[in-house]
Amino acid sequence: MSRLLSWAVWGPLAASALLAGCGTLTQSSNQTLLVQAVLDYKPVDGVGCVLSNAAGRWFVMTPAKVTVKKAAGPLRVDCRKDGAASDELVGARQDRTLWGNYVFTAGLGNKLDRETGRGFDYPATLTVVLRQDAPDPRYAPPEGRVVY
Repeated sequence: MSRLLSWAVWGPLAASALLAGCGTLTQSSNQTLLVQAVLDYKPVDGVGCVLSNAAGRWFVMTPAKVTVKKAAGPLRVDCRKDGAASDELVGARQDRTLWGNYVFTAGLGNKLDRETGRGFDYPATLTVVLRQDAPDPRYAPPEGRVVY
């Protein structure tokens, strides 16, 4: 009887601990971000921004929210309006699943989270600082990648 009670108590706790350690199982692959732009310390509306990472590409006019697919790598934020521009890389940070991945899955959960991006988050608010004197380079798509 005591053995059955022991499994009834510790079984669900162990299962929840394992799931807490793996973002691939417990988290969404999408994240909603607020994108806003400033120029000379003043907010600017109607700035066109392209956000891209290894998982895809999204367009937004500031200020607005956009849902992106998460990735372990950085998010590139390229914004332009009337000669003002900004091109920034925003790093992804590993969330609360980091220690659970190593403790409960011996690092396997971390490998899965890196591949799916689910164990990583970008900052919830992206404030893009525009520069008036920024050059206007013409970016070509990466080789072998089709852009529609």
